[in-house]
Amino acid sequence: MSAVVYAVANQKGGVAKTTTTASLAAALRARGLNVLVIDLDPQACLTFSLGYDPDELSPTLHEVVTGRTELSATVVRHDECDLAPANLDLSGAEVALLSRTGREYVLRAQIEDLRDSYDAIFLDCPPSLGVLTLNALTAADKVVIPLQCETLSHRGVSQLLETIADVQHLTNRGLEVAGLVATMFDSRTNHSREVLEDVQTRYDLKVIGVPVRKSVRFAEAPNNGRTILSHAPKVPGAAAYRVIAAELHGLTVLPEDRAAAEGGS
Repeated sequence: MSAVVYAVANQKGGVAKTTTTASLAAALRARGLNVLVIDLDPQACLTFSLGYDPDELSPTLHEVVTGRTELSATVVRHDECDLAPANLDLSGAEVALLSRTGREYVLRAQIEDLRDSYDAIFLDCPPSLGVLTLNALTAADKVVIPLQCETLSHRGVSQLLETIADVQHLTNRGLEVAGLVATMFDSRTNHSREVLEDVQTRYDLKVIGVPVRKSVRFAEAPNNGRTILSHAPKVPGAAAYRVIAAELHGLTVLPEDRAAAEGGS
């Protein structure tokens, strides 16, 4: 067993990066895989959404990137996926990395030691193209780009793709773009479809699986420290993430999941 490492990245905020990271990880765990999520955002939204108080956890990613501990020492066990947590201290660590030799490779070296313990590792990137995101892209095998199906959602995609191209050239020649995850999709309007078609055509990117439909249940789930897959497993959005996770990781897509994702309201 050697993990596939996925970076979930988009420097535009509010596109459901954290929701996508946690949901894909939980979907693969539900299929019997060992999965780790790594919170690389100093805002620690992923850590909080899985029910943890970031200020009460130690050590965290801050200690990892500053060289004080190993990544394996930070891992906490959640029943939907393992988590390497973050807290606000990570913002200071990002500044410290700027003067460190080989700063883009810090996370990659730590992840290599854990690859044989997991089937999949997901990196929840911060909403920027700073050194933490560069660490994630250098460590990853594939990039997943969540895209909000609303006006101006394509802003920043071009810059992200340019950054990925630089990483492919300089620090990670094997990095691949897996495709888009279409989030906050409103099936009642033509607008969401038009936005999605525009981005696919403009940047020659494929949509992984099916679009994830809007649901208030996505906002409810983090309050219970759960993902949508356990909080509301029957809503179309939960089914969509099961389809996306299976297609992304090369598993068989269950027909009932595709039907639920495409047929619900």
